[in-house]
Amino acid sequence: MEHRPPETSLTTRPAPDGVAEGTGARTRALVILPDLKQPVDARAASAGSPVPERSPDARLEEAIGLALAIDLDVVASGIVKLATQRPATLFGTGKVEELKLQVTTAEASLVVVDYPLSPVQQRNLERAWGVKVLDRTALILEIFGDRANTREGALQVELAHLQWQKSRLVRSWTHLERQRGGYGFLGGPGETQIEADRRQIQERITRLERDLEDVRRTRSLHRKKRSRMDQPVVALVGYTNAGKSTLFNRLTHSEVRAQDLLFATLDPTLRRVKLPHGMEIVLSDTVGFISDLPTHLVAAFRATLEEVVEADLILHVRDIAHPDTAAQASDVEATLAALGIDAQEPGRLIEVWNKIDLLGDAQRERMLAETGTETVAVSALTGLGVDRLLDTIEGRLTEGRREAKVSLPSEDGELLAWLYRTTEVLERVDKDDTIRLTVRIPHSAADRFQERAGAYVIT
Repeated sequence: MEHRPPETSLTTRPAPDGVAEGTGARTRALVILPDLKQPVDARAASAGSPVPERSPDARLEEAIGLALAIDLDVVASGIVKLATQRPATLFGTGKVEELKLQVTTAEASLVVVDYPLSPVQQRNLERAWGVKVLDRTALILEIFGDRANTREGALQVELAHLQWQKSRLVRSWTHLERQRGGYGFLGGPGETQIEADRRQIQERITRLERDLEDVRRTRSLHRKKRSRMDQPVVALVGYTNAGKSTLFNRLTHSEVRAQDLLFATLDPTLRRVKLPHGMEIVLSDTVGFISDLPTHLVAAFRATLEEVVEADLILHVRDIAHPDTAAQASDVEATLAALGIDAQEPGRLIEVWNKIDLLGDAQRERMLAETGTETVAVSALTGLGVDRLLDTIEGRLTEGRREAKVSLPSEDGELLAWLYRTTEVLERVDKDDTIRLTVRIPHSAADRFQERAGAYVIT
């Protein structure tokens, strides 16, 4: 976006390296951040402490990242300061004209406005600029639609999109005001196009909700099966691009898609992980959170996010090197609260301070020294701190478990295998024809341990 004369209130900056020039096939886009003075955050009032604010530059950088996530060619970007929003166009008349010149100069065919536009505002801006306009919610929906690789993901994205579309069926488009022919013998007006569209969307929403209810029941059955096998579930959550998938790959030795890209992970992934003393857990990688995440997106992904709700332990992965890490953490906690999870509940959550490899030596060493049972500093990329994280997870999951010493015949391979599978083996000593184990027993397996191994317990 070209620099404006000094008297204008528009702040501009070039697009990131590598995306300023058009590439032909990609859609040329402008990214605009309306910098509107916001009222005091409701979360701050309820919590009694201020919610960290993001700088306009950081918010614009995130908006550009969202645009790049669907391979748009961001030819220009800028911040537009607003004292107040106009109901018809968001921006004032003069600003709309200024931005039209920018659209024309950049030869853009799409404008991304990083703000929740009303249907009327979107329609009027499209008419004024002569190009397609996407607001923040529509852009996130586009990304989710592009990322959904499984049937479950596609169902969730379609549901979220239809719920958003239904909310925008207002009398703003003239073709939606036409009446369809009613039954002549009934008299009165027929069904309007807007009513027909809303009815068809609602019918599709109802079918999708039924399908997702089946998904929810299936996931519930899988969770019950895992609980019978005494495998705790540990869920990774965090702001998008915090490094969850990289950490997931590091812990599970797998190759889940991990890129420096917003919402690189959409469909949930589950893998087994063996902790230092042999205990097995199920690790769940989930969709990333983001500021101003549309509520219907959270609702649509409820079936997937129940893996987080039902998890025995939650790892909140933070990009600790990001300048807005505190604000990102606040947004994640707000989304968890929307799911009914209190991030401050004792023993429920561990903060994982990721990307310490991007910090200076002194700051990195200080963070490594500061971490404890509530926070662990790691680099998922290099593996630094990951061993301590595994120890911390194990310690948290085994708090309060009873320990026992057993001595069993070495030929009882079935019982030995069961103990390794069900309990946490802390120590093993093979002597003559006996095997002596020190084990830590899960609460859920206490009765079965007594039945199967009680006769071999050393008092």
